[in-house]
Amino acid sequence: MPGHTENEITVNAPLDLVWEITNDLENWPQLFSEYASVEILDRRGETTTFRLTMHPDENGKVWSWVSERTPDRASRTVLARRVETGPFDHMNIHWEFTEAPGGTRMHWRQEFAMKPDAPVDDAWMTDNINRNSKIQMALIRDKIEQRDRERRAGAPAN
Repeated sequence: MPGHTENEITVNAPLDLVWEITNDLENWPQLFSEYASVEILDRRGETTTFRLTMHPDENGKVWSWVSERTPDRASRTVLARRVETGPFDHMNIHWEFTEAPGGTRMHWRQEFAMKPDAPVDDAWMTDNINRNSKIQMALIRDKIEQRDRERRAGAPAN
């Protein structure tokens, strides 16, 4: 059975701000704690192809891959997929943003399968993604809420 995760969080900030910040790929290393760098490789229409590089893991290994991401502001969704799949047979990610009481609901759905020779199986990766998504979503929420407070107070955003 392929891997599937769904995680969500409510960000106490307007949808436009949440959309703007989470779709600013060049600033993902400041938004996510796990990414060391983002390199934009190509832009065609709304679709961006980019390389993500993570900080070294506990063994000193640096993971990097190419993904493709297409935001659709009208539907408030983003579709993404890994182009360089690495240990994954496939990895597709769907982000959805909706207005909710108290701000903006950000929902991530990831559908994937690990290759047979991958160092971990689908169940292990499902647990890992669920655990890490909660951490990253909380960091993103906190950073966006801080930016919104600064914006409303008239202070310059960092």
